[in-house]
Order: sequence, then C-alpha cells, then structure tokens
Amino acid sequence: MTDRQRPTANDFPFAISLKSFTFAAQLFILNKNREMNNYELMVIFTPVLSEEDFKATQNKFTAFVKENGGKVVHDNPWGLKSLAYPIQKKTTGLYWVMEYYAPSDFNEKLKIQILRDETVLRFMATKLDKYAVEYNARKRSGVPSGTEKAEA
Repeated sequence: MTDRQRPTANDFPFAISLKSFTFAAQLFILNKNREMNNYELMVIFTPVLSEEDFKATQNKFTAFVKENGGKVVHDNPWGLKSLAYPIQKKTTGLYWVMEYYAPSDFNEKLKIQILRDETVLRFMATKLDKYAVEYNARKRSGVPSGTEKAEA
C-alpha cells in the first residue's frame, strides 16, 4: 500500500463494526478521567408537574452537574410510572435516570440541591463499577448484552 492509497477494510483483518467502535470510544471517554467516579442518579418527581416543569427540573440538575466539573453521560426520562407504595399520598411519579461522572465530593452538593427541591419525592445516587458502566454503554449503543430475552 502506498502513501497515497486509502486503507480499506480488507487491509485490516481485525476491523470492528461501527457499533463496536462507538462502544469502545464511549469507554475510552469514560475512563479518560480516572480521578472521577461514575454515578447513576434516579429521581422520582411528583406527578403533578407539567411537561415543561419536568424538563426544566431535569435541565437544572444536569446544569448543576456540569457547573461542578462533572459530565453527563446519558439521561433518560422514563415518564409517569406507578409507585410500589404511596409516597406523600401519591401513587404515581415521574421517573428520571441520569448517568454522569463527577468528583467523589460532588454527591454531597447534589444531595443538598435535591433535598431543597420540593418536586422530588425520592432519589437515589449509585456509584457504578466498571462492569455497570460497560453494561450501560452497551445497552445505549445497541450491542447485545446477553441479558435480553430470547424471541420465539
């Protein structure tokens, strides 16, 4: 192959698919900053919020993460779901999940902000290990994770 020729897929026997590449790129980005930890935040908001208020509250928390040196990897508004048990006499709630990485001291600041918000019914922040980060990245990119149900 000369310098002027472009390489093709045949030149590389170990060529990977585009989905695998995006997965590998996501893992590289997540692992680039080793001093930060990966977290997942699940929040249940009160069901009386309008769609605009729900999005504004999500944007408020994502902006707070970014302002404090973190990075939002993915957020997923699940919408209105029924609760397993009533919370403040409400049987439904608006669920929202956000995956982010931030310094370890950031979660206390985030906890204070969440507790100040009257629209939050419950929340839980979980530190993700490398296997959970890998699973979430695969799930987002569409690569089979091995936990899906087989179709008949």
